[in-house]
Amino acid sequence: MSVGTARYPYEAPVTAYGGGGFRFADMSHRGSILCLPTGIYAWTATSAETLSEADFALVVANLGRPATLLLGTGAEQVWPSAMLTRFFANAGIGIEPMSTGAAARTYNILLAEKRRVGAALIAVP
Repeated sequence: MSVGTARYPYEAPVTAYGGGGFRFADMSHRGSILCLPTGIYAWTATSAETLSEADFALVVANLGRPATLLLGTGAEQVWPSAMLTRFFANAGIGIEPMSTGAAARTYNILLAEKRRVGAALIAVP
């Protein structure tokens, strides 16, 4: 299972990242997170190179279509595998890979604009 049980039940901007975690809604979380319309979830992903379809089951179930998923791949931008690109295309979800910092900042802007967006953010040191 790639999603932890920790969950904040609302959408919220990411106010800080780094040091192995994130801040949002006046709380902090150590590790990676999924930011979805249904809340913010702990996510066990640690490397963009090892991501699989199973890591995104909650995204597909909760993001809705049409939508965009910002994929924060860590300190550097890493392109998803062809398998993941097809997976998201078949699910009707656009995927935008970028560094985690860029993904968090872009998520905050799109969230403020009330766009249908999610973010899968791998924690950076």
